[in-house]
Amino acid sequence: MELTPLIILIAGALCGGFVSGLSGFGLALVSLGFWLYVFPPTVAVPLVLLCSMASQASTMRMVWQHIDFKLVTPFLIGGLAGVIPGSVLVAYADPWGFKLFVGLFLLIFPPALYFTPPMALTFGGRWMDGVIGWIGGVMGGFAGLSGPPPILWASVRGWDKHQRRGVFQAFNSTVLIAALALQTAHGLVTRDVLYAAVLALPAILLGAWLGARNYHALSDRSFRNVVLALLFLSGLTLVWSSFAGLR
Repeated sequence: MELTPLIILIAGALCGGFVSGLSGFGLALVSLGFWLYVFPPTVAVPLVLLCSMASQASTMRMVWQHIDFKLVTPFLIGGLAGVIPGSVLVAYADPWGFKLFVGLFLLIFPPALYFTPPMALTFGGRWMDGVIGWIGGVMGGFAGLSGPPPILWASVRGWDKHQRRGVFQAFNSTVLIAALALQTAHGLVTRDVLYAAVLALPAILLGAWLGARNYHALSDRSFRNVVLALLFLSGLTLVWSSFAGLR
């Protein structure tokens, strides 16, 4: 691999790993902004899935005791149901239009939540949690972007940081494993993807370790604000890279 693509690969891995270790999500949102400059979507998306799994696995021990499986189960059921149509979309949908749509959504909704007092919305109950999980599953199967729907939904549910982190990490890990299995079955995990993943892995693990160390220092409110800020910055990155990709 040439030097410039290698630097971009490692920078994306380090930044994505740090964000994932800090918040329990976000590797795809951050890393795709780097990697789509040097890889086509058919390489970047399965690469994100592989690296996300490595990051999630490296910090799972830290949050395992905080995972409320009763809380997360509806998200998992919906997410697994959404992975299959999401994975099928990879072969047919326009990734640039998808990124632009998600990016614009993330530029609007997180700031709105930030300026809204913390709430504990109970609308829809567990079935609505499942619907949000399904949307996350579709987005995860298509582009490794499983995180935003359940993360935003958790913010309006009013859960504390450990509850939210447990939901994020259990949901993302499950959906990304299923998405990777489907993409492998469709032949999308190629030798180029595996080679790039091996090169990125040390930076992913270092970034995740650094992020996890900072997670413990955050209060509930600080964690909420960090999550919303990361989503907003991810929206900027996705919109910018979408327009750059059209040139």
